[in-house]
Amino acid sequence: MSQALLAGLARTTRPQVAVRRFLALDAVVTGANGIAYAAASGPLGELLGVDAGLLFELGLFLTVFAAGVGWLASRPEPSALAVKAVVDANAVWAVLSVVALVVWLEPTAAGLVWAPVQAATVAGFAGLQWAALRAATR
Repeated sequence: MSQALLAGLARTTRPQVAVRRFLALDAVVTGANGIAYAAASGPLGELLGVDAGLLFELGLFLTVFAAGVGWLASRPEPSALAVKAVVDANAVWAVLSVVALVVWLEPTAAGLVWAPVQAATVAGFAGLQWAALRAATR
């Protein structure tokens, strides 16, 4: 994701708008990822070296999570507590992705690249959402 895109999303005189935009971006990316995992769990599982059943279940979870984040983004003023829960969930996901890679997954070369990239992306969403929330609650 480019710095110019992020700067454009954050540019607003109302910090609450930045919170909603970063939640919406998270919902779109997470939803696309979840749908891909669920719809193509077999081929993606082979590519990444992850069990197709696990990938399917993760895909369903991510799709539902994305729907909730999207709903939250649609609120005129998302609850600070709910946004914090999304930030926390994203942080936990990022950490568990790396732990899973080290502890129990046996990924392919593509999986070794994909897992840290998606973990960094999710951690980035958490950071952006947290910064926007802090600005909105000042």
